[in-house]
Amino acid sequence: MRRRAFLAGAAAASAIPAAAWAEVGAPAFLAAAREPSGAFALIGLGPEGGEAFRVPLPARGHAAAAHPLRAEAVAFARRPGTFALVLDCRTGAVRRRLEAPEGRHFYGHGAYLGGGTVLATTENDFAAGEGVLGLWDAHGGYRRMGEWRTGGTGPHEVVRLPGTEVLAVANGGIRTHPATGRRKLNLAVMRPNLAFLRDGAAEEVVELGEGMRLASIRHLAARRDGTVAMALQWQGEEGEARALLALHRRGGGAPRLLEDPATQGAMRGYGGSVAFSGDGARVAVTGPRGGLAQVFPVAGGPAGIVRRPDICGVAPAGAGLAFTDGRGGILHPGGARRAGVAWDNHLVPVGPG
Repeated sequence: MRRRAFLAGAAAASAIPAAAWAEVGAPAFLAAAREPSGAFALIGLGPEGGEAFRVPLPARGHAAAAHPLRAEAVAFARRPGTFALVLDCRTGAVRRRLEAPEGRHFYGHGAYLGGGTVLATTENDFAAGEGVLGLWDAHGGYRRMGEWRTGGTGPHEVVRLPGTEVLAVANGGIRTHPATGRRKLNLAVMRPNLAFLRDGAAEEVVELGEGMRLASIRHLAARRDGTVAMALQWQGEEGEARALLALHRRGGGAPRLLEDPATQGAMRGYGGSVAFSGDGARVAVTGPRGGLAQVFPVAGGPAGIVRRPDICGVAPAGAGLAFTDGRGGILHPGGARRAGVAWDNHLVPVGPG
């Protein structure tokens, strides 16, 4: 699958008849949640956390990909899930059920390319122990088009760099196999990396350094200038207070690690989600196990701390940030509110990007 296919699809994107996001309450975010009944749903939220729509899910969701033009979202099962649902957010209908090919499973994330005509999904080629991006024709009924190698093991999140067709992939470095569930099979030799892919080729592959080899790169956010933030999960000894946030821009040398000495131990080695503020001046990493988020000035300086039990979801909101937690809390620049659901890990912004 090459660039000319993206461009041809993008030119035809406007011909696809579907509801616009404005027709479903103009949500600012998408989030998976567990309802009090134990059922699961994907919920659209307004800028201050009000519910715009709710679509049932058959099992626990992890994250979603919001189509840049249509009121359509792809909800991903928690890894090692083998399905993803293409949802009509206006009617609640399931337009397509994407099944991972034999020998693959999804990792819970995806991103659109080509003006919304191609969906890329992070997947595990578990026999080979290698990461792949599955490519799906979002213009043609989400037909499987092929796949690209990610240049690493255990790719978790993928994001498109704003204004480009470059994909940043968090190759977490951890090998797993469905036969052994979520057991980590290669910690002694794991090598996580951040890979930048264009047209299936790796333009740059970055590692954090030997001292951070056990920091699995899991979640990503991209700023408008192409700077990528990485949320890390430490696989070394419990209690080791390591940085859980790194920044990198293509061609910019080694990644820059950010940590707050006063709260690093309280993060308990686990970065749950990451986002830049709406104005791009700050970057946040959440620590659900420790009940806090660290918010760093990108230009440098001490971190601000947000404390909420089980805080995990984070996304840009206005010039600032919005957060969600596993107890139904929603914190936004204008205040806070609580929903009658338990939010899952991620808060996904809706918009063209």
